[in-house]
Amino acid sequence: MSAEQLADVLTRHRVEERERAMRALLMHPLMTAAHPDFGLVRRHAEFLCGWLARETGWVLRVERDCARLYKLPADLADDTRGAAGFDRRRYVLFCLVCAVLDRADPQITLKTMGERLLALAADPGLEARGFVFTLDAMHERRELVHVCRYLLELGVLHRVAGEEESYVQRAGDALYDIARRALAGVLACTRGPSMIASTAEPYSLAERLAALTDEYAPDNPEGRRTAARHALARRLLDDPVVYFDELTETERDYLINQRGAMAARLRLATGLEPELRAEGVALVDPLGEVSDAALPAEGTVAHATLLVAQFLAERAHEETARQTPESEVSAFLRRAADEYGRYWRKSARDPGAEIELAHQALAQLAALKLVRRMRGVVAARPALLRFAFRAPQIKASAQTELTFQ
Repeated sequence: MSAEQLADVLTRHRVEERERAMRALLMHPLMTAAHPDFGLVRRHAEFLCGWLARETGWVLRVERDCARLYKLPADLADDTRGAAGFDRRRYVLFCLVCAVLDRADPQITLKTMGERLLALAADPGLEARGFVFTLDAMHERRELVHVCRYLLELGVLHRVAGEEESYVQRAGDALYDIARRALAGVLACTRGPSMIASTAEPYSLAERLAALTDEYAPDNPEGRRTAARHALARRLLDDPVVYFDELTETERDYLINQRGAMAARLRLATGLEPELRAEGVALVDPLGEVSDAALPAEGTVAHATLLVAQFLAERAHEETARQTPESEVSAFLRRAADEYGRYWRKSARDPGAEIELAHQALAQLAALKLVRRMRGVVAARPALLRFAFRAPQIKASAQTELTFQ
């Protein structure tokens, strides 16, 4: 192998490593040394930090045993994001548990965590907003365990001994090590919550979120272009698809003029394939790795979601109904159960189960930005049309007369 060929091989290998590290960070913004790709992130930290700061405005901090990509979402009103199984109540518990861990010793038991959590949960401000937590009922202990297991996934906690289920049954306990660096990186914001009250007085949730993530942008043409580039890159890396009709005028103008160059830069850094359409832009992952929601997938809900996608896409493609009542989606799944029910879990075949199944399917499609839900009505979005299947059209081939001489 010549020196030039060796240089090409090493360059390709370096590019592949950077791509793999970038994809790992997108899926695991809070990464500990236990992650298999943490070594790549540390090795290419300088490149990753520079690229992310330039293209997205996100800050990446890489330390000896932890890496944190502070991903600020482009759309704070998107309610389809979040940890699996979390609602507002569990997010309150999550914040309270993190506060307990921040003040704890390097090790803590689940029982001690619960006792200290009760002291914080008794805050009059929380009670005034309807949050009550006592740990007396089994479902409350399960909620605490759900939060702890999520912290285990993040690498904030490391189980030393015991098991969570025994705590739920009041038959045992669990002991954890606390990873301080990972705990310190949980909150991703530009200003700490304690700093908001001293600078402004936002009261609504939207105002508080905006204050937490407020970023300085120079009020000049270059500053506005940079802000638009960062917002678009964040959307493209975080969302399945970006539609022109959901962008501001500045963002739309920038994307129309720069989408080819921007898509090429994102593809080179992540390996995601850009699709440039009349309605918008998408970055598609051929390997199906950089996504927390897949379609198609396995399971009853995934199968129902694919059926609903096809049902809505065919209606939209034929322009018989761009908007469909959710009750019609439930009725469709009731009919589909007769044909496909043998592949579904038993509970999904019970009378009335189609309503919850339709709700779950539509929630999945909304998270993938394939539909828009509005007061009991579902509107198909352009990307959904790829799920419309038509019967094949067979055309007769022209008959050719062969003459032998």
